[in-house]
Amino acid sequence: MGSLFRSEEMALCQLFLQSEAAYACVSELGELGLVQFRDLNPDVNAFQRKFVNEVRRCDEMERKLRYLEKEINKDGIPMLDTGESPEAPQPREMIDLEATFEKLENELREVNQNAEALKRNFLELTELKHILRKTQVFFDEMSDNQNEDEQAQLLGEEAVRASQPGQNLKLGFVAGVILRERLPAFERMLWRACRGNVFLRQAMIETPLEDPTNGDQVHKSVFIIFFQGDQLKTRVKKICEGFRATLYPCPEAPADRREMAMGVMTRIEDLNTVLGQTQDHRHRVLVAAAKNLKNWFVKVRKIKAIYHTLNLFNLDVTQKCLIAECWVPLLDFEIIQLALRRGTERSGSSVPPILNRMQTFENPPTYNRTNKFTKAFQALIDAYGVASYREMNPAPYTIITFPFLFAVMFGDLGHGAIMALFGLWMIRKEKGLAAQKTDNEIWNIFFGGRYIIFLMGVFSMYTGLIYNDIFSKSLNIFGSHWQMSYNKSTVMENKYLQLSPKEDYEGSPYPFGMDPIWQVAGSNKIIFHNAYKMKISIIFGVTHMIFGVVMSWHNHTYFRNRISMIYEFIPQLAFLLLLFFYMVLLMFIKWIKFAATNEKPYSEACAPSILITFIDMVLFNTPKPAPEGCELYMFWGQHFVQVLFVVLAVGCIPIMLLAKPMLIMQARKLANEEVQPIAGASSDAEVGGVSNGGPNGGGGPHEEEEEMSEIFIHQSIHTIEYVLGSVSHTASYLRLWALSLAHAQLAEVLWTMVLSIGLKQEGWFGGVILTCVFAFWAILTVGILVLMEGLSAFLHTLRLHWVEFQSKFYKGQGYAFQPFSFDAIIENGSAATEAE
Repeated sequence: MGSLFRSEEMALCQLFLQSEAAYACVSELGELGLVQFRDLNPDVNAFQRKFVNEVRRCDEMERKLRYLEKEINKDGIPMLDTGESPEAPQPREMIDLEATFEKLENELREVNQNAEALKRNFLELTELKHILRKTQVFFDEMSDNQNEDEQAQLLGEEAVRASQPGQNLKLGFVAGVILRERLPAFERMLWRACRGNVFLRQAMIETPLEDPTNGDQVHKSVFIIFFQGDQLKTRVKKICEGFRATLYPCPEAPADRREMAMGVMTRIEDLNTVLGQTQDHRHRVLVAAAKNLKNWFVKVRKIKAIYHTLNLFNLDVTQKCLIAECWVPLLDFEIIQLALRRGTERSGSSVPPILNRMQTFENPPTYNRTNKFTKAFQALIDAYGVASYREMNPAPYTIITFPFLFAVMFGDLGHGAIMALFGLWMIRKEKGLAAQKTDNEIWNIFFGGRYIIFLMGVFSMYTGLIYNDIFSKSLNIFGSHWQMSYNKSTVMENKYLQLSPKEDYEGSPYPFGMDPIWQVAGSNKIIFHNAYKMKISIIFGVTHMIFGVVMSWHNHTYFRNRISMIYEFIPQLAFLLLLFFYMVLLMFIKWIKFAATNEKPYSEACAPSILITFIDMVLFNTPKPAPEGCELYMFWGQHFVQVLFVVLAVGCIPIMLLAKPMLIMQARKLANEEVQPIAGASSDAEVGGVSNGGPNGGGGPHEEEEEMSEIFIHQSIHTIEYVLGSVSHTASYLRLWALSLAHAQLAEVLWTMVLSIGLKQEGWFGGVILTCVFAFWAILTVGILVLMEGLSAFLHTLRLHWVEFQSKFYKGQGYAFQPFSFDAIIENGSAATEAE
């Protein structure tokens, strides 16, 4: 089988590379993405490895690139992304890259520092301009109030007593700016600290000012404080310093203030010119860097990934050769050798690399090749557990069964069309949508599962046609095969009146799906749908479980596990067939033999209940007497067949429970008898430690490695789980019927209670009402029936596959193949994983 049905065959190889060619060879393997390296230095600290200095240099280059990226994003400059992945640079090119990044960083930091200094100077001049303007208004107001009484009122009674009669007071002042939100506290502190002996005037600066340190817009106010004496002056300045207010010199004479204001305006104009030139130069530097930033990131991450991988290698004794161990797919062995030769030629080395296959009993990693279509389905399987090496892969079968079982629960032509169109839109636009690389986790989940969504929508459209259900209504494509013998209005108005299959039915079924007449049926509509959907749920469930058991046969034959094939697979399949598949056969027999148009003993009234028949069969109950004119059994010899099937099914249980452990115990005794004459009595563990499997694991039975008590316990748990699980899992598939019923009823409720209200309105007003009602109905349909019901059906389908289907054959105890791949490193947006 191909790797789609089983994981790839893997080989553990030893790789010998000359030191000069190691970098180029690892670079080629990174582009290929088919080799998983093992760490040969697990006990060596990350800081003691050979290429730790190169990794640190790459970290430093990444830091500089992140700084450039931050500055570019701050200015909103678009970064050129061609989508191409440049090759990993040669080691000698690292020096050129480091020099380029160093030059750009230093130049940008210098420009930023100069710009910050200019902005700080510009802020100071702007604040001084506002101070000169506002204080001029203050002084104009004060010039009219120079008499002694008003000054005594401003400075308090103590200042009046200290002044001599007839002598004018000399007032000092300071002016500055402060953040607007600090002004009330600043004013209270001045009043309390100076005991009311200062006079404060303030005015708001209307336009916000730019903070040069972080670029934020801040609101400030101008203030001027009048006081008398050096002591108050010192106290006022300390308070200003504590509130981080900025003080500026302000001349007392009006002429000096005007002259200073003119000088400030001239300097502001000059600063604006210099700032504009600085910003233009900074913009040119960032635009030039933005053209190459993406490629620089790719190059640096590739270099770092190569050196991190080289740190996993060992040096030989001569220090001239690097030795590595790696897992490689056998099918790609020649491709990997060609890549190693290319790397050797690029490096100019004359010594060819050596790739030797090693023999090992270690379990290899699991590698399932996927493409953009199968990747999402494989992710569903791996979320349950990565398949064991060479175990049957459920993913290719899930491509069909998953959307089909989903559609059984979600069957509606309209809702399925909405889902299919959404998936088709994502598929058609996948290149553009993938290039956006958004961080929205919900959108990434939808986009990653676009093919699943599309298939679920298509399958739901198919089952919607089978159910003849589109937004809770039916399509009358071929015309109903029922004809009314009564008056139509009489039938529609009387909910207890039913059509007779013998008189009103044509005798031939509707060509495809449900007859549309059932859409207008009364109380028996839901009864008919329930009976139909309940039976098909059991039929699909039993078929799905039988298919899962058959898949275990493929595992047993591949691993040559004869004991499990005979004493597990055969009893399990027989148990399922003899009980539950027989119940499915009874359903088909009932559908074929009994009909409402038939006469007794095969009329509708004589049809037995499948559930009651199955219960009587399992409990060996005597069935109740059949009605007059009816037969007790559906076919000749049914009672004998049922008893035989139950006895055989019960007889399968002890075989599943005891046969395999007993055979293992017998094999161990024989092995001990053979070993004792040669080496004396040996313990079970010593004999059992020899694996019969081939190299690379997965081929031999590992039961011998366990104690016999553990084997018996494990087999008991497995048997009980299978027997009880067969019953519970069969009942679990009834969720197909339950969710399908709920979905149909919700759609009918939305139509009846929402949209039908708008359809009943007439005239232009009815058109307005219908538009509003339709919008509301559409929102509820998409939000509840498509999104919420779709998510519910998706989760139930996932459970049916993980528990009911995969539990029959899938262990999921492997570990994923994680090759050294540049594409994976770049896609994740980070460098290679650092050494622990």
